[in-house]
Amino acid sequence: MQHNKHKQSRVLAWSLLGWLLSNWAQASELIRGPYIQNQSPTSVTLRWRTHGLTDSVVMWGLAPGQLNESITQATPTTEHEVTITGLTPNQRYHYAVGSSAEILAGNDANHALTMPPTHGTAQPLRIWVLGDSGTANANAAAVRDAYLNFNGNQHTHLWLMLGDNAYSSGTEEQYQAAVFDMYPSLLRQSSLWPVIGNHDVHNANSLTGTGVYYDIFTLPKQARTTGHSTGVDSGSEAYYSFDYGNVHFVMLDSVFISVPFRAAMIDWLQADLMMSQADWTIAMWHHPPYTKGSHDSDLESRHIWTRETVLPILEQHGVDLILGGHSHSYERSWLIDGHYGLSQSFDPQQHVLDGTNGNPFAGETYFKPTLGAAPHEGSVYVVAGSSGKVGNIEPNPHPAMRHLLALQELGSLVIDVSGHHLLVQFLLDNGQVQDVFRLTKQDLIFATTFN
Repeated sequence: MQHNKHKQSRVLAWSLLGWLLSNWAQASELIRGPYIQNQSPTSVTLRWRTHGLTDSVVMWGLAPGQLNESITQATPTTEHEVTITGLTPNQRYHYAVGSSAEILAGNDANHALTMPPTHGTAQPLRIWVLGDSGTANANAAAVRDAYLNFNGNQHTHLWLMLGDNAYSSGTEEQYQAAVFDMYPSLLRQSSLWPVIGNHDVHNANSLTGTGVYYDIFTLPKQARTTGHSTGVDSGSEAYYSFDYGNVHFVMLDSVFISVPFRAAMIDWLQADLMMSQADWTIAMWHHPPYTKGSHDSDLESRHIWTRETVLPILEQHGVDLILGGHSHSYERSWLIDGHYGLSQSFDPQQHVLDGTNGNPFAGETYFKPTLGAAPHEGSVYVVAGSSGKVGNIEPNPHPAMRHLLALQELGSLVIDVSGHHLLVQFLLDNGQVQDVFRLTKQDLIFATTFN
């Protein structure tokens, strides 16, 4: 009888040990990330999710096996968010994430990040742009794979999402499938900067900065104070700015229609653009001011509001490129200025500054005489909402758009900035470049002789 009791005790002990080991292994299981957020020239935030509670450890250094710097946050959590400061601009770092017990990911060639250069530094920059990509299906995967093949071994410095990042209602599960399971290699090597779309707001509130979208992303509310931007602190993750090299990025919320919210955003926008000293400015939000794709900018109030209220400010402050999604098509304008009304009021004689295609490989480049911001030297507008699906299009194109018809083609944008030159390509899901244009500033000889 005594022997059976000892045997039962040993069985219980081993069962308890097995349960503890199983739960420890499950707790430390990595189920999201790591992913790079909120990058400035000297700081970066790394985020990841574990199944159960652990502390948070990040290690970094100049090469795998040489991660000689570390930071630990002792509070147990499943949502790990660690910000590293005091980094060197333009330096490439390798990193690992995990707990004090183990490394969960990294310390290899695949987990590395390149810090932005000091603000204003002109050096080659590659940007990838996705619009309405949140379908989590074969369409999104084909667009992703086309870019990865096109890009090859070139580093993607940052990538942008133009809203509707997770269909159909921006839930945790939909974000996991549409973002974290879809783009793991990019997430761990390049900083992602999003704007919110009308589907994302089903589970997010821009006024309070709460909900899934705001829980997932770490965005710079105090961008100037923390060194992310040469603009102005917005105090909100719904709209913000940041600089990367010699480019100033302005990210707006076109979805939330509260009058006080919009008024605060517009006040911030004017102050931000007035402060920025960047050579180039790119602005983006979800609802484009000009479209005849699967949505009509003459009929829908959010499009009308951005065109009537936001565009005069952008053009007065010399914004170069304006990106939007929402319409599941590709459309893009000539170099234009000053059109804030309905489509029938667009006058090519008045509003088109350069009526060429802007294709540098055909000897055409949109030229802007001032390096930096100057009022009313022209902007190019792009609708790029076909990274996850295509939709019906209007039979008559918007007259501000260069293409005879909106393109019902899956694809994404590839933007290359090099000094005085900004090149934009629309890359199809089959790997073909369907459209290309270049903006050139100040360098008139280059603009008129390039072929």
